[in-house]
Amino acid sequence: MKKLHIVTTMLLSITFFSLNAQERTNPKNQDEELGTVSWYRDYDQAVTLSAKQNKPIFILFQEVPGCMTCRNYGHNVMSNPLLVEAIENEFIPLAIFNNKGGKDREILKKYNEPTWNNPVVRIVNKNGENLTNRIAGDYSALAVYNAITEVLKKQGKDIPKYITLLGEELKAKKYGTTQETYYSMYCFWTGEKQLGSTAGVLNTEAGFMGGREVVKVTYNPEITNDKTLTSFAKQHKMAPIKKDNSYRVSAKDEDYYLQHSNYKYIPLTPLQRTKINSALGNRKSATQYLSPKQLKWFNNQTNKKVIFAADFQEAWNMMAAR
Repeated sequence: MKKLHIVTTMLLSITFFSLNAQERTNPKNQDEELGTVSWYRDYDQAVTLSAKQNKPIFILFQEVPGCMTCRNYGHNVMSNPLLVEAIENEFIPLAIFNNKGGKDREILKKYNEPTWNNPVVRIVNKNGENLTNRIAGDYSALAVYNAITEVLKKQGKDIPKYITLLGEELKAKKYGTTQETYYSMYCFWTGEKQLGSTAGVLNTEAGFMGGREVVKVTYNPEITNDKTLTSFAKQHKMAPIKKDNSYRVSAKDEDYYLQHSNYKYIPLTPLQRTKINSALGNRKSATQYLSPKQLKWFNNQTNKKVIFAADFQEAWNMMAAR
């Protein structure tokens, strides 16, 4: 009887964990329209979790399998690594198929969503009430970013720095308003750490020009400008310099402090690299700029391949597949 009891308990445990695992989709084996988010598929369960964890519900109404717009949304928006991190960690992610019957159809009717439609996103509370405007017709990652940050602010929650950095890069990419300027200094390691700390700077690059060490600065003119940057540079014994054909990048010196740390073993966006390198050079905490998954990879250090400067999406996919 004792052996039977043990076997029964083991079977129940296996069943429980099996069911628990099936509650969410598996990003490694799911329809492309869903991207790489691990989704819940049951509305009632999402509502229960929302109340229990005090998190809003992020609902994706999606056609699966779907049209080109639906597939692109899965690839370009719902597979953006840091956006996925924000959705999975700050919300209860729920996918509702708009071309299926059963419970999916019931939720479509509840929210008056059309069938066989392009992607729609709603963010709702535990009572199913909208917390921001429905996202429809704008199939950009920036639209999702704007919605999730609006909701987090309304709820009085702190927005993690990795999400803030994501927003800065998405805005720069969508509006294409970045500008560049160059500064010379006695040491570009110091130049990068100082310039990289300033608001609005998206990227720094160490190089040589006219026999001098220089730093190329890419910035968002909506946040800072050439006058402000030049004033900051002069305060730190740097001088503005006009680019000429002699400029060349010094890859071995770029992000010097980061290159000499374990951060080089994790995937990072250009803005994350800039802020982390600056923080390390100024002897400040740099983990604040990492997402939960990046922080896990950094702490575990199972990868010893230098990937910080590799294509972010490719490096992320490599780590996620391990």
